[in-house]
Amino acid sequence: MTLQSQNPAEILTHLDLEALARLSQKVDLPALLAAASRLSDGQLRQLSRLLERGTRAPQTRPEPDGDFYRQLDDLTPEQQDVRLRVRRFMEERVAPIMNEYWSRDEFPRHLIPELRQLDLPRRVWNEDGTRQPDATLIEGLITLEACRIDVSTAVFFGVHTGLAFASIALGGSAEQKAEWLPKMLDLETIGAFGLTEPEGGSQVSQGMRTTCQRDGDHWILNGEKKWIGNSTFSDFTVVWARDVDTGEVRGFIVRAGTPGYDVRKIAGKIALRMVENGHITLTHCRVPDTDRLQETRGWRTTAEVLRLTRAGVAWQGVGCALGAYELALKYAQTREQFGKPIGAFQLIQNHLVHMLGNVTTTLSLCLRLSQMADAGQMRDEHAALAKVVTAARCRETVALARETFGGNGILLDHLVAKHFADTEAIYSYEGTNEINTLVVGRAITGLSAFV
Repeated sequence: MTLQSQNPAEILTHLDLEALARLSQKVDLPALLAAASRLSDGQLRQLSRLLERGTRAPQTRPEPDGDFYRQLDDLTPEQQDVRLRVRRFMEERVAPIMNEYWSRDEFPRHLIPELRQLDLPRRVWNEDGTRQPDATLIEGLITLEACRIDVSTAVFFGVHTGLAFASIALGGSAEQKAEWLPKMLDLETIGAFGLTEPEGGSQVSQGMRTTCQRDGDHWILNGEKKWIGNSTFSDFTVVWARDVDTGEVRGFIVRAGTPGYDVRKIAGKIALRMVENGHITLTHCRVPDTDRLQETRGWRTTAEVLRLTRAGVAWQGVGCALGAYELALKYAQTREQFGKPIGAFQLIQNHLVHMLGNVTTTLSLCLRLSQMADAGQMRDEHAALAKVVTAARCRETVALARETFGGNGILLDHLVAKHFADTEAIYSYEGTNEINTLVVGRAITGLSAFV
């Protein structure tokens, strides 16, 4: 509508009779026109925009959906079923309580029996430690839908079903697999994975300080492990230690309550607060040789476990970015400033399109990575590149999402703040982006830049 004069009747000249009838039911038109005669040109223009909005039929806006290219439409019915069951569980059971537990710095352990009903681990692993044909893709879909709502829930699943389970599946004897894996598949026994140390994250393969030494039919473990997810309530932790006599890396199933094994929950985190990370101290901890992972082949087995699970961490970046994008889009559609939804402003639309581009490209990357992994074609550098790209794009996406919310973006009630904080953990763990960059760089140049 264009105003050519200050005549208030001009405000209504472009409104049809039906619109006028609807408007007259809501306001006193003569009084409105009398008041309008005292307004400036700028005020009249603003009034005309408000009148137009008030007489239009409500618009139906598209529901937020980060799968812009419909990439997930190609999943099999069974894969779709897993994805949608996880989505429902996250929306109905986790979303209503996650801010409370995030603030309390606790994991909602009472949800574990409900998770058990979903039977998710058995869609990834068999009881003998072999994997389902589409295991990596299924893990990715579970992670995607979990992280869309809450990254911490995905971390719980990844530590138990990924790192801890894979350690026994790849390094355990037939007897150890028979003892532990069925109970882990049913979530009756919860596992943790103890590799990172207070003084060694990226360099732990070369500088592992936790030691083990044979003492008859037992091993004596000494040292510390840090950032160990699930360890405050797990039934056991797989602890990796260097043999004092041979220098070889060995793995041990250390049961909760073993004398000399102490776990203290790490407090004061700004990210993944629902993940209960433990600082483990091993002081002359005696572990029977029957709980040593019998088929471990030194660091090679540890590296295989990490390679197997790194694709899942790449999926975390996609899910977290997807959730942040959908939150930002919904907010932009409903939050009004200057008389209209903020999604109608060009700068906000630029943010949203940039976020959607990041989500679309990283989803495509991880789908292809999972296909390669399930076909036995994935190498270290493939997983490392996915981790580098998804973590970086996720970091960018959640920052734009938080910015879209303005000041509300720092409030837990608006949910995007949790995504913003959790991304910092994704960016740093399972190999920092710098370390993963060097893994890819070595592969493409044939030259190692590691110290």
